[in-house]
Amino acid sequence: MRFRIDLKIFILVILFFITNQIKIYAMIMLFAIIHEFGHLLAGILLGMKPAKMEIRPFGVSIDFDVKGKDYNIRIGKGNFIELKKIFVALAGPMTNVIIILIISNVFSFEYNDKMIMIFSNMALILFNILPIYPLDGGRILKGMIYMFNGKYTAEKYIYKISYITLLIITIISSIAILYLKNIAIFLAIIFLWGLQIKEYRIYRNRKILYETIQEQMDKYDYKNINIPIENKINS
Repeated sequence: MRFRIDLKIFILVILFFITNQIKIYAMIMLFAIIHEFGHLLAGILLGMKPAKMEIRPFGVSIDFDVKGKDYNIRIGKGNFIELKKIFVALAGPMTNVIIILIISNVFSFEYNDKMIMIFSNMALILFNILPIYPLDGGRILKGMIYMFNGKYTAEKYIYKISYITLLIITIISSIAILYLKNIAIFLAIIFLWGLQIKEYRIYRNRKILYETIQEQMDKYDYKNINIPIENKINS
């Protein structure tokens, strides 16, 4: 499995240290890693092979290799691999829910430490269930649309939903930043926009490919293709 660290994480560490929020940031990153191990465990149990792990400024990302046979098992207009991806995406937020329950009912921590840990996990849950691709919520929604309406429709709608959601979140966060004066909110929004722009560029390239293939297919009128009689007999 390949391993990569986004170097922008060191810039955030400095910023959070200067603004006296390093403890909260460290806690969020710790639980983000545990969150990602929830994805990892779910993927392994479902027979998916981890291919790459990347530590990002606001969390960790794991990519999986999938078995070719899963693409051949149809579920609606999608395939079995989409169902696996949905379960893997759900595993992350569910891991944070379990952590909150354990912190609240099993271990004894000082009140302030307990609140920071619970807040960190709640923030990760709310952040990741947003219907913004490639966050967990976006992956789940894309997989569901894919299974019922097909891949092209899923990709077309998930990016529209992602942009609308991100615009709403940006407006709300701008108001929150004015009142709370919290740099973490601003940095999280910048991070989300960076993810969204990167994913949209990938989608745009695929869209061009889809449209090119469709144009080539539309050029063929199979009803009007003249096949010589001898070729028909031999074929």
